[in-house]
Amino acid sequence: MKTLRVGIASYDDMKARTLAIARGELRPKANEPKVWFTSPESFAKVLSNRNRALLSVIADQQPASMTDLAAATGRTPGNLSRTLRTMERYGLVRLHKGARGAIRPEVPYTNVQLAMSLSHA
Repeated sequence: MKTLRVGIASYDDMKARTLAIARGELRPKANEPKVWFTSPESFAKVLSNRNRALLSVIADQQPASMTDLAAATGRTPGNLSRTLRTMERYGLVRLHKGARGAIRPEVPYTNVQLAMSLSHA
């Protein structure tokens, strides 16, 4: 059971953290988030009920192409492409290029764990 750890932080906080890591001032711990969202709303939008259902179909049916996924979900290829590219940026899916330009989606995680501070300090 693989878990993707995600966090919520402002753009400025993420930038400061990245720079501190690059300067060697901060060493991320193994249990810290690997993926960051700038707001709970952006997290909720990417992992909406509809998108979680899409991830479930990919994990369960392992479609060989976007065409197969479109047929399984009733979603248009254009909509799927945009949605999956966004999810790919956050590490929620992997898109593999196959024969004749076919793109095969894969869900590498079985769980997502959210870390979010309630204070702004």
